[in-house]
Amino acid sequence: MFATLKLLFVYTALGPLTGIIGIPYSLLVGNVDLLYRVSMWIANAGVRAAGIRIEMSGMEHVPAGRSCIFMCNHVSNLDPPVILPLLPGRSSVLLKKELMNIPILGLAMKMGKFVPVERGNRREAAQASVAAAAEALQSGLHMLVFPEGTRAPDGRLAAFKKGPFFLAKQTQAPVIPVALSGTQTMMRRGSFAITPGVARVQMLPPIEPDSYETREDLLRAVRLAIANALPPEMQPADYLTMAL
Repeated sequence: MFATLKLLFVYTALGPLTGIIGIPYSLLVGNVDLLYRVSMWIANAGVRAAGIRIEMSGMEHVPAGRSCIFMCNHVSNLDPPVILPLLPGRSSVLLKKELMNIPILGLAMKMGKFVPVERGNRREAAQASVAAAAEALQSGLHMLVFPEGTRAPDGRLAAFKKGPFFLAKQTQAPVIPVALSGTQTMMRRGSFAITPGVARVQMLPPIEPDSYETREDLLRAVRLAIANALPPEMQPADYLTMAL
């Protein structure tokens, strides 16, 4: 639990102060770039304070000058603060609607054009989230998506939701598959305890949505790319079928 306490200390000591100062400043100047950069520094500092080292590869695959959709497997609550500070420029995130209700943080995320997703099968809510994400991409931001929709319970790559692929086909933004491993053993589902270790992040070659006739074909291509890059114990149960 000592690693958890160190991470929480960084976030609770620096996060509220940054929001109290940074939110009014950003509103005054009409720009959230500085608030975003400081927030990403804090996110990364908390991860490092918890004894988590990050090994990243494949950044050369990210095309310059284009807004991209980064699609990453999701195995731990540590995934967002590990991944997000690594992305170039400024990024939006598709995240649970409930997170937008957190005091200070929720307002900062709204200002940063983070996109809330309402769980369930409400078509109107899903369409609104896709529209907001498309607007963020068109404004020049990247988008980080965890297409499984929630953390995989056993660390293995789970089925993907279709919504992110509506977004990709609609905007034609290149999809960067991201394979993340290591965090599944650092902070397990249902636990707040953090075990220090190495998080491995691999950016994979971009996948162009217009190369696939349907969103289902695009979904399969992205999921297979991530599955191929994961260690065997994290590959999905249907991996052999996928690879055929």
